[in-house]
Order: sequence, then structure tokens, then C-alpha cells
Amino acid sequence: MPGGSVERRGQAVRHPGSGATVSRTSHSLEYRLFSKEINTFRARLAAGRLCLGASVTFTDPSVTEALCDSADFIWIDTEHRAMNLESVTGHLVAARAGRTAALVRVPSSDIGHVKPVLDAGAPGIIVPQVRSAGEVRRVVDACRYPPMGDRGFGPHRPSNYGRALSTDFDAYVETMNRDLFVSVQIEHIEACRELDAIAAIPGLDSLVIGPVDLSGSMGVLGQLDHPEVVAAMERIIDVGHEAGLSIGMGMGSQYAFGRRWSSRGVDWIQVDCDYNYMISGFDRVTTGIRGDG
Repeated sequence: MPGGSVERRGQAVRHPGSGATVSRTSHSLEYRLFSKEINTFRARLAAGRLCLGASVTFTDPSVTEALCDSADFIWIDTEHRAMNLESVTGHLVAARAGRTAALVRVPSSDIGHVKPVLDAGAPGIIVPQVRSAGEVRRVVDACRYPPMGDRGFGPHRPSNYGRALSTDFDAYVETMNRDLFVSVQIEHIEACRELDAIAAIPGLDSLVIGPVDLSGSMGVLGQLDHPEVVAAMERIIDVGHEAGLSIGMGMGSQYAFGRRWSSRGVDWIQVDCDYNYMISGFDRVTTGIRGDG
């Protein structure tokens, strides 16, 4: 997917490499690094395809391995779950082996949370609970190398263990700046107040709606059908699309909720999580055997 913009649902989708010339070396890096899977994810969004992803909270990478063939992306959660960098790296390796884009939700916008995950090879990042345009600018800067940002240079897995740097250093930096998928969660009323400024920040790829936390910040925790919550979510979609950003969302397993908001314009959705898939699957089978369902 070259630098520039592409059409999605009648909207031009912004891409951080807009205007850049992609060299032959840079293009070939896609197949040696993580770019192929994340660019497949980008292309699906650009084509207007709803992308549904699985959330991983267990540390065992075989969970990701098992889910890859069923999901459009893997959402690796380190915000609400105790998962160290070694476990995250294992999931990233499994996702790459499964040819599926992996997005890591970090605990916060703190650089100490963002940098290690990027250097471990995360092709996409989700930063929760942002509150202001200034905070989002710092996030984007931490994710893009100069001149686009001020990301510190210390890649390990992302550079194919240094091989890409010795082959073509400039092409590597260009590829990373172009392809890393950077998203922030809009899940607080303070962020909604600065939504226009946030959506206009260069280098940002996506806004991700956090419905429950958003409702809590508005004083109506869990009331996702509250008119003010619905209006806020609709505005996130509209402002984000107008700025050329894709819109993501996290949710549980309520089918109607997912259908409602995907039809309203949400482009990619994290659906429930690994332990609930296991519990609900087991409960469904045992209920069927007992004849209780």
C-alpha cells in the first residue's frame, strides 16, 4: 500500500507516508519485516471490509496461533491484563507466523509503555485513555522516527535483527514510518472535547471507541444506549472519517451492538476475549448435550 490516500466508504483514508517515494528496497522490506500483515489489514479497511479481531489476554502464544485463521487481526491486551514483554513478543511471533496483523494495547501513553512494544516488533499499537490533542501528539511522535516524530532508535525484531539496517538504513526508517499502525482510544469526555484537534494530527491512523469507559466519563457507566453516549460515539465516527481515519471499537459479545455500530461506520471491532470464547464455547456444547438449550 503506497504512501498517499486510498478510498474507504467514500472517504479518503490518510496514510502517514503521504507524498513519500517508496524505493524498490523499501518495498521488498515488506516481506522481511512485519509490514505485509499490517498492510493487508489496512487494505481490507480501505476496501470497506469490516474487520473483526480477537482479544488475547492469556500469556501463552498458542492462543494467538489458534485464533489467527479465524480473525482479521489480533488485539493483544496489556492494559487490563498482567502480560510482560516476553509474553507480548511470543504473541507477536505467533501472529506473524499466522500471517495476521497484531495490534498491542499498551497500558497508557507513557513512553516507557510504548517504546518497548514497538521495538519488540508490534506492527500496530492501541493507546488507551488519551485525554488531549497534546497527549496524542506525543504518542504519534513516539511512534515515528525523525523527521516525522522523535522515536528513539533501537529496533530489534522490527529490523530483522539488524539485517534491514545494513541493507538500506533509510529504506528501513521510511518503511517503519509508513507502515506502523498508530491508534488511540477515545473513551473519555475530555478527549471528545478535543476531538477535531486529535483527528487532525499527522501520523495518526485510527480512532478507537471505548464505549463503556466513555459512558462512565459521562456519568452514565454502562448505559451505552444513553442519547449523549450515542451522540458522542457518532461524532467520533464522523469526525474521524472526515479526517481520513479508520474507526475501531472494543466490545463484548453482543451481536446486535456490533451490527448496529458497524452499520453506522465502525470499520474494525475487537470482539470479546479469549477466556470468554473458551467459556461460552464450553457452555454451549454442554448445554446442547444436556438438552437445556
